[in-house]
Amino acid sequence: MEQIQFCRGGGCTAKLGPAALARVLEKLPRPTDPNLLIGTESSDDAAVYRLTDDLAIVQTLDFFPPMVEDPYIFGQVAAANALSDVYAMGGTVRTALNIVCFPEQMDLNILGRILQGGSEKVIEAGGSLAGGHSIADSEVKYGLSVTGTIHPDRIRANNTGHVGDALVLTKPLGVGLTCTAARMGAASDEALALAVKSMTTLNKYASEIADRYPVHACTDVTGFGLLGHLHEMTRPDLTARLHMAGIPVIPEARDYADGFYLTAAAQRNRNFAEGRVKLRGLSFADEEILFDPQTSGGLLFALDADKADDFVAEIASIGLPCGKIGQFIPRMDAEIIVEG
Repeated sequence: MEQIQFCRGGGCTAKLGPAALARVLEKLPRPTDPNLLIGTESSDDAAVYRLTDDLAIVQTLDFFPPMVEDPYIFGQVAAANALSDVYAMGGTVRTALNIVCFPEQMDLNILGRILQGGSEKVIEAGGSLAGGHSIADSEVKYGLSVTGTIHPDRIRANNTGHVGDALVLTKPLGVGLTCTAARMGAASDEALALAVKSMTTLNKYASEIADRYPVHACTDVTGFGLLGHLHEMTRPDLTARLHMAGIPVIPEARDYADGFYLTAAAQRNRNFAEGRVKLRGLSFADEEILFDPQTSGGLLFALDADKADDFVAEIASIGLPCGKIGQFIPRMDAEIIVEG
């Protein structure tokens, strides 16, 4: 079967940079419907619209070019990534629609494998794949539009953390570095296998565990990297203080950073963090890991500190590296402080 050729920026590295995106979005009119409980104002993971006092819908979509050579795995990753936003909000997946861009001259068996991988992840999520839309394009792109449901009183917004909350990350960082190294033939089979396992694991399981804990805020870590998405969780009264030793990382990702298997997206993330983040005692590789764009990354929770160790122990049962990475403290001289 013909291989998918790598695009210039695959997976969540293809995202527009956060600074450029913010300049565009700030010019758009703000919705005024009081039933729109979560919109664009907080850069949250999905929209939430209240239908009744007991029911709201969660809406999101995501699609991107391939970041792995196998079409079936790409379909799984793209679907898991799109479904993740519903889980970040605390919702349940109900339906999904395919989003397909595909070259007319390319082997349709490739498209079939992509759609098979995506369909299987929707089924695993407990949702129904209900159709979609396709266009001819010069490059392959795939993703989903997803609708979920949630009780309006159980929404996990991204900016409702408390001073003293522990911060827990459910998947390892370094996916972007590992996939870039793999593209150049430099990644080990073990590192790439761990990256693929991370990208294809649904955040459904971590979300279900979180339902049993006092979680105050949540987001998922994708193209803006850990620090970019953590920025969206902070407020003028909060600083996030992280400890690099507690952050789960694909072990060889530091080697790939030192080997300069970097992405333009990571540099955009670094530029956006200037003036917002203080890095203390970190190596170059550690810094790059913090800015590394993740595809289908983990959930980042803020929850009661006295429950964090039990929470991490349960999350570890999913089989991926996870960790208690820091805490929210009263506002200091930066939004985020990372200590080596």
